Amino acid sequence: MKPFAYVRATTLREAADAYAAHPGSRYLGGGTNLVDLMKVGVETPTALIDISRLPLEEITELPDGGLRVGAMVRGTDLAADPLVRTRYPLLSQALLAGASGQLRNVATTGGNLLQRTRCAYFQDLSKPCNKREPGSGCGAREGIHRDHAVLGHSEHCIATQPSDMAVALAALDAEVELYGGPDTTRTVAAAEFHRLPGDRPEQDTVIRPGEIITAVLLPAPAPGAVSLYRKARERASYAFALASVAVVLDLDDGRVRRISLAFGGLAHRPWRATTAEARLTGSAPHSDAVRAAVDAELAGARPLRDNAYKIPLARNLACDAIATLAGAP
Repeated sequence: MKPFAYVRATTLREAADAYAAHPGSRYLGGGTNLVDLMKVGVETPTALIDISRLPLEEITELPDGGLRVGAMVRGTDLAADPLVRTRYPLLSQALLAGASGQLRNVATTGGNLLQRTRCAYFQDLSKPCNKREPGSGCGAREGIHRDHAVLGHSEHCIATQPSDMAVALAALDAEVELYGGPDTTRTVAAAEFHRLPGDRPEQDTVIRPGEIITAVLLPAPAPGAVSLYRKARERASYAFALASVAVVLDLDDGRVRRISLAFGGLAHRPWRATTAEARLTGSAPHSDAVRAAVDAELAGARPLRDNAYKIPLARNLACDAIATLAGAP
């Protein structure tokens, strides 16, 4: 690990000023991903700006019935929060489906959103990777890509975004609150926070240099809406999603008043299935209609040599989740 400076910030202003004073620095929260990447030389920050002591560890109920989750809330605490378990069960399910208990005790809500791809070529300095070193090529495209993207990828990158929590937040229409300095706070829709690789795969999110995630904002759930998170992985614990799905379903007299559907493990970001949502809204969620809607969403998939299995896997996860929520046999 290369030498680096260490600065502990006690306010957001101090953190932003320290970042500006140390070009090439990184913010340090739980550090469960960043420190691992530093150990293998993928991340080589000039300084770590420790923001773990900032007062961002509260889960607060908002006047409209939503929740404000501070960026430093640990994964374990968020998954176990009574209001989260009651109002947003799929968020709790997604958190418990990700990582190990030990990691969830340390990893933060903000850091979860900023974790980087688990593509082996990204983490291996001997292999080409446009995400790690722009212009070097993509070793995964012709290499081992069984776990990689089938939607929204580019010739420059086929990596997937690994966060289970981010998939749930995309389906919940959550927002990410960002601090960029005095009078420069903004919010970004969680579904738009991560970006597709295009010709700039090194940039995972829309976050600007120096910005700090301060909170995640959850809108009030619709009365009567039900939700579910389903994940397919290669072992029962501590494995990233081959495919996952988050569904929020609101029925009115047997017909879909509103549905939110997001896939994980298929793309460079949580994939909000707007085509399927549009086709299902207003219809009865019978199995044939659901399958046709999900197939329409997945029609744009571009599988590679070894990962076409993800398309039927994602389809079956989504159809099963919607059928479960709709109470179908």
